[in-house]
Formats: sequence, structure tokens, C-alpha cells
Amino acid sequence: MKNQYLYQMKNRYKIVVLLTVFAFMSSFVVHKFYVSVTQIDFVPKKQRIEITSRIFIDDFEKGLKKKYNKDFYLSTKKEIPETNDYIQKYLEEKMKFVINNKPYKVTFLTKEVEDDVLICYSKVQFSEKITTFEIFNSVLTEMFSEQKNIIHTDINGNKKSVLLTYSERSTLLEF
Repeated sequence: MKNQYLYQMKNRYKIVVLLTVFAFMSSFVVHKFYVSVTQIDFVPKKQRIEITSRIFIDDFEKGLKKKYNKDFYLSTKKEIPETNDYIQKYLEEKMKFVINNKPYKVTFLTKEVEDDVLICYSKVQFSEKITTFEIFNSVLTEMFSEQKNIIHTDINGNKKSVLLTYSERSTLLEF
């Protein structure tokens, strides 16, 4: 009985030591988190869908550089003049919308910086009642397989959220 107790105590001690070592070691390992957040709002009065995407600047620069083989220097004095054209081209390819079974083009409007995040404003001209809304978002998935693209929608007064990933890049919402 006493030997069994000592055996259990030694095993517990080993587990505690291993967990402590693991916790200590993991505090030195930086694990990058790859995520974008996109808000999609249908604004019938303006006859458009407004899209606001928040993407980490450093990740977006890496993605743009890989895609177009250029340094963009986003949100710095060295930013190249044609940056907005490349962002438009990139977002057209990486974000697609099929509304009521018909594809629509995303138009990039402008961008701004908030801390280490680039906020991209885009729109889709649309004036009908929305019954189905298919969203395709593969922003930065070609660069980071761990990329998560969170989508929040407010369409016809209905709020929904979805998570898109490298393996699941699209979703269909019904209203």
C-alpha cells in the first residue's frame, strides 16, 4: 500500500515537473496568430453593401509582396503610389460575393491605418432584397495556411458571423 502511494506521488511529481517545464518553454515561443475581420453591411438607402476589412499590416504586406513581387511599404512614407490599385486587384481576387445567385464585383474605396491594422473599405452596388448571400474570402490563405477570416454580416436586419479558413473559404447565408 505504501509503495503504491509512493509510486503515485512520483508520477504526479513527474507530471507537475513536465507541465512546469512545458509552460516555461512555451513562454519563450512566439506563436503568430493570422486573422482578418470583415464586417459586411447591407445599406438599402445607399443601394450598396459596405465592406470593412481589418488585416494586420505586416501580414498583408507579405501577401502582396508574394503575389506581385513588389515591396509596398504600407502606411509609410515609402508606400508606392499604385498601392491602392494592387489592393483593389488583390481584394477582387480574394473576396467574391454571389448575391441572389448572381456574382458581384467588389470595389475598393480607400484604406486607413489603426495601430498595426490596415482597414480596407470596399463596396458592392446592390439595391434588391437579399435572399441568398454567398461569401468567398481567401485573404492571405495563400501565404498562411493558419489564416482565419472572420466575417460578420448585417443583412436585412439579420446579424450572422462565420469563420472561413484555408480549407473552408466560402459560405452561403440565406435570409
